[in-house]
Amino acid sequence: MGEFIRSFIWRLFFSTNKLIGIIQQETPDIVHLHCINGYFVNIYRLVSWLKANRIRTVLTLHAEFMYTGGCGHSTCPRYRSDMHSWFFDQSRLMWKRMKETFDGFKEGLMITSVSPWLMQRASASPIFSGKNHCVVMNGLDTNVFHSRKSYLREELGETGQKVIFHATPNFNLDSRHIKGGYYVNELAKRMPDVKFLVAGSYLEGIVVSNNVILLGKVANQQKLAELYSMADLTLLTSKRETFSMVTAESLCCGTAVIGFQAGGPEQIAIPEYSCFVDHGDMSALKNETEKMLNNCWDSGKISKEAQKNIVRKLCVKTMLKYMRDYIIWNYEKTDYVFGKNVEAMSRQVIMGK
Repeated sequence: MGEFIRSFIWRLFFSTNKLIGIIQQETPDIVHLHCINGYFVNIYRLVSWLKANRIRTVLTLHAEFMYTGGCGHSTCPRYRSDMHSWFFDQSRLMWKRMKETFDGFKEGLMITSVSPWLMQRASASPIFSGKNHCVVMNGLDTNVFHSRKSYLREELGETGQKVIFHATPNFNLDSRHIKGGYYVNELAKRMPDVKFLVAGSYLEGIVVSNNVILLGKVANQQKLAELYSMADLTLLTSKRETFSMVTAESLCCGTAVIGFQAGGPEQIAIPEYSCFVDHGDMSALKNETEKMLNNCWDSGKISKEAQKNIVRKLCVKTMLKYMRDYIIWNYEKTDYVFGKNVEAMSRQVIMGK
């Protein structure tokens, strides 16, 4: 316990000092913050320092914790609209500190969200309302995630069955878990003639349906792309997803997607090759899954449309819009001064390079 406390103090105090020192030394044109919720830096102190020193800051939201008081999603059991949280839970205090930290930080701050769904929620929150917002969707490497011939069916001995693929950071059977592994197993029980492949870490001793194969963590992206490509359908059972790389990756690999409505996925998916039902509605999920498994999908066509509509039209377009609307717009303002790097980059964007 003593070692943990010493490590915690080091991360929150000394690492924050070190980071501020690096920023002072490097004098960057823009400081871009992503997921800084791992207790390795004091968020309140860092953001307050950036605000006080009038340093242009981009805050990219991948989850909702920055405006919920520490919860990764606003349906978290700890979250309340007025933040009257559970006993011993510090969510309400964290929420108040976060609001105080961002109060008055507007002109030099741009908040980017990875989906329109997340931006709408962030801009409506008391902490981020009235600030500059835009959408910059996650990108993916189409040199990896594309339709391909996969021999994994032969390797896994699954040549005679329909295969549904589920990708998750970690898999468990807790019905309250946000990634919904419980529903994957329940669907497998109701569809015994279908094989379910699950990529994701799991605890030893977990007991799943006989038609579920736990592959463990798949770190190799090429292997992951092969799993998407070999499947007849990709299953998404999350309660909340701000973007859903699984949806984008699966479609780019030519595999249709079935799952629960989770926020972000519905906004990036291609309707012709995806279906999302109400969260927890197992009857609807099973019915729609059976319908989609009976379709004869053209994986090459799905892959081409996904790369065109998701990657080029959504991901690249929102990035270019962000660069034009924020970087160049702010470059022209006189109260914050940019350096030569941003000036050169701004010219390239203006010229369409």
